[in-house]
This record gives sequence, structure tokens and C-alpha cells, in this order.
Amino acid sequence: METNLLFNEPYSKLAHDNYPLLLGASKYCPKQLFCKGTLPTNNKIGIAMVGTRRPSASAEELCRRLVESLRSTNAVVISGLAQGIDSFCHRAALDAGIPTIAVLAQGLDAKIEGERNTLAKRILDAGGALLSEYEGDTPAYKGNFIARNRIISGLSQSTLVVQSRKKGGALLTAQFCLDEGKLLLACPGNFDSELYSGTNALLDSGHAKPVFAPESLRSVAGIPLLEGTSIQQLATCGVHLSDGAQKVFERFNGFRKTFSELQQEFDFKAPELLAILTELEISGLVSSKDNFQFYFNGA
Repeated sequence: METNLLFNEPYSKLAHDNYPLLLGASKYCPKQLFCKGTLPTNNKIGIAMVGTRRPSASAEELCRRLVESLRSTNAVVISGLAQGIDSFCHRAALDAGIPTIAVLAQGLDAKIEGERNTLAKRILDAGGALLSEYEGDTPAYKGNFIARNRIISGLSQSTLVVQSRKKGGALLTAQFCLDEGKLLLACPGNFDSELYSGTNALLDSGHAKPVFAPESLRSVAGIPLLEGTSIQQLATCGVHLSDGAQKVFERFNGFRKTFSELQQEFDFKAPELLAILTELEISGLVSSKDNFQFYFNGA
């Protein structure tokens, strides 16, 4: 154990077998890894959320809504503690009670400046972790950031690029994600906006899957809700069902039904019923592998 000068707490060098989440099996697994804080349990699912250091005025609210969709899941938000999108996502996770990991491009004894210092302390106080492959007070050299990005991707099941210009570190993280055959996601934006030129390019090339609505991130990323999630729990997360969706779910919660059977039970027209089922799927209350049979909350 070595003394962390910044936070006056010890940090540890992890054995390879103790590398968290998917990092141990990643092609980008570092030779050494240092940790401060609490590592997530093996049942957690890492999702990397990255983007520009100079985002739009609405980016903080976008990040909040994206992260809110991960409530009532085993998700861990992973980012790089940089200004902008990274910090917004870490902060949103803390506010939502979701575990978060910051991967640093410097040693864990090196000084973290300004608001990022406060944010790092919040992450530790909330039971999250700071990770780095650099020892002691190693400074954040320019080349360290690219190396840091491969670890962010290596930890994660999927990577979301929230906002990015055509060049930037977030696109390097996206490439690391693709190189390992993992799921890459991106938020589409105004085609005239330089802030979305990178994410739009990922989508236009077909390399990334779009997240059109922030509240759908969980379902698009394939992160399941914890068993037994209820309408009341969803309401505490800011998810409110339409009257039709609530009526259908309350009638068939715990059952498996075909589309025809649902039509027989209700007087909804087919397009309206399809819209209700889509709403329930996005909320994580209904799943279907073939769009024929629908499973209500784990039926």
C-alpha cells in the first residue's frame, strides 16, 4: 500500500485477477493498475460515457437524462474525469445514486485541479473508484490520455459518445470500442453543429447505434432492469407511463402474451397498441425477441 498525498488515503496496486468489470479480458488490459476507492462487484455492467470538453449549453441536462435512464439497473458509469461531458456524466451518476468510475491519465498522487478535485472526492465518498495505470505522482502527459481511453473502453460493455467534434479523444475511445467488437452508441444532433459532427459521422458510417431519446439509453444499450422493478420505482426515476401503457402493464404484469391476444383484451387500434408496447419496452417493463410474443416484467 502506498500513501495518496492528495486525499490522505491509501491506494492499492491491483492483481490482474482483480481487474474490475471486463478489463481483465480486454485486449487493452494494462500491465499494471492502481485503484483508490471501491471496485464494483462482478455483476455490475460498465457503460462508458464520453465526449467533448467544450460541450453545448444543453449538454449537462442531456447527460443527466441519459444517466437517469440507468437507474434500477446494475450499470456503472465509466468516464475520464475531464471537463465537459465526462464530468457531467460522473456528476449525474452521483446525483442518481449510480456507481461511477473515473479513469485518470495521471498517477493517483498527482494533483487534480479545481472542480475536478471536488468531483473526484465525491466519487470516492459515494463508494466509487479512481483508476490509473500510472504510479505515484506521474503527471498527465499528452500521450497518457489516449492510453487512458483504451482502459475506459476495456472496462465497459458498451460506449456512448454523447457529443464530439470530428477530432477528439472521445472518437479514439469509440475506435477502441469497435476494435473489440463491443457496442458503440452515439447521440445524433444538429447536422450543422460542429459539436455533433463526430457523433453524426459515427452514425452516418453505420459504426454506431443511435440513441434518439435520452430515456431509451438503457434499452438501446441492452442493460436489463433489476428483477421486480415496478411502475412506482420507475416513477421515482422520472419515468411516467401513459394511461394506456399503465393499463396494459397492470393487466398483464408477470404474463406472456401475443400481439393478437393483447388486441382481443383491449379496444386499442393496432398502431396505438404498438406504440404502447414500444413505450413499455423502452421503460424496461416488456421484452420481446420476435415482436410476436411479449414478456411482461420477466414473465
